[in-house]
Amino acid sequence: MEKPPVLVAAGVLIEGGRVLLTQRKAGAHLAGLWELPGGKVDPGEDPRDAVVRELREELGLEVEVFEPLEVTYFRYPEKAVLLLFFVVTRRTGSPEPQRLDVADLRWATAAELGTLSFPPADVAVVERIRARL
Repeated sequence: MEKPPVLVAAGVLIEGGRVLLTQRKAGAHLAGLWELPGGKVDPGEDPRDAVVRELREELGLEVEVFEPLEVTYFRYPEKAVLLLFFVVTRRTGSPEPQRLDVADLRWATAAELGTLSFPPADVAVVERIRARL
């Protein structure tokens, strides 16, 4: 029997015409690719709470979570994922993002989004974000 998809929640943080991206760590699935920050939703966890937790753990950010921007289902050879991309804003007093549990981070412009490598599951939402920047 097929395993259920992995539920992943990510934050779309846009500031000053740029979007915050993180780079996947070496040894991880799809290592080295850029993505919107986030991660797996724990069993029983609200996906919005998962976004807050993941951005705190990975980047030291405190964020407010708003509406979903995109929902994507993608089947990789080794697993299927259901990704929920939420619009987020930084809370007042939140520090600048730090590389706590990611290989790298960057603020990318619309033009830069076209030059970076993303996981196949993220391509559609990245195109939507490019149109918004």
